[in-house]
Amino acid sequence: MTENTRAALLMTAAMALFAMEDAFVKTLTASLPVPQLLAMTGAAGMVVFWLRMKRRRQPLFSAALLHPMVMARNLGEVVGAFGFVTALAWGDLAVASAILQVLPLTLVMGAALFLGEAVGWRRWLSVAVGFAGVLLILRPGAAGVEPSALLAVVGVAGLTLRDLATRRIPPGVPSDQLSASAFGAMVPAGLALTLASGTAIVVPGTFDTALLAGTVLFGVLGYAALVAASRLGEASVVAPFRYTRLAFALVVAAVVFGERPDALTLAGAALIAAAGAYAMWREARVRRPAQPVDGLVRPGSR
Repeated sequence: MTENTRAALLMTAAMALFAMEDAFVKTLTASLPVPQLLAMTGAAGMVVFWLRMKRRRQPLFSAALLHPMVMARNLGEVVGAFGFVTALAWGDLAVASAILQVLPLTLVMGAALFLGEAVGWRRWLSVAVGFAGVLLILRPGAAGVEPSALLAVVGVAGLTLRDLATRRIPPGVPSDQLSASAFGAMVPAGLALTLASGTAIVVPGTFDTALLAGTVLFGVLGYAALVAASRLGEASVVAPFRYTRLAFALVVAAVVFGERPDALTLAGAALIAAAGAYAMWREARVRRPAQPVDGLVRPGSR
């Protein structure tokens, strides 16, 4: 088995784990308010990464975390988590997951518009196709748009801010410290939203506590598999396998929650997945180090 094959299998496993994590979160929203759930999962995630840093003798906090781009990244994480989790609470897992898959395309657009990165016509075309898929799912018209779908779009906007800000963070800041900071930011944000909404705190029961533990477990295992896949295989080979998450989400949505997306929603999801997978593959090809050809260096074409 080649390294690329193992990396593809690890990436697929990571996406399956994330789909299960989403299912656990959606189940929890039936008994726990979204702001409280964000605060609790944020605290648990921060502890996990703090333990990782403690084992590596890295500090939980440093002055680098006050960098404006780190603060922007944390804000994006909070907005993204709130939008996506609320979309799961109010609507279908299949719809929220399908809209989430447009994230690589919004990153292409954001990098071109705000970071000055060069983007060729092929990736711009993939962005247009992906957004056409989003419109098929949203179907704006006289009947209006489902609030849960709009919240999923808000979630994508927040995650786009997170990932764009990440590209401008000084390279010396450890990844685990950034992750712990982002999870930690959800604690005060969740508490503030709880106070602002006047929602009562709910004491989790045994079943909810088990679901919370499962959420953290699946999330951490998915993160570990994702990192291993990214380090092991070539980006152009591994990146498109991120879209297996949508397939797993559709299966989980049907089996666990009895969801049956209509034909237009499935068509929109297929457009988003195809466009996003192509954009990720194309970006990986463009970013690949130039190979010498006949004594010359030929850069990747955009």
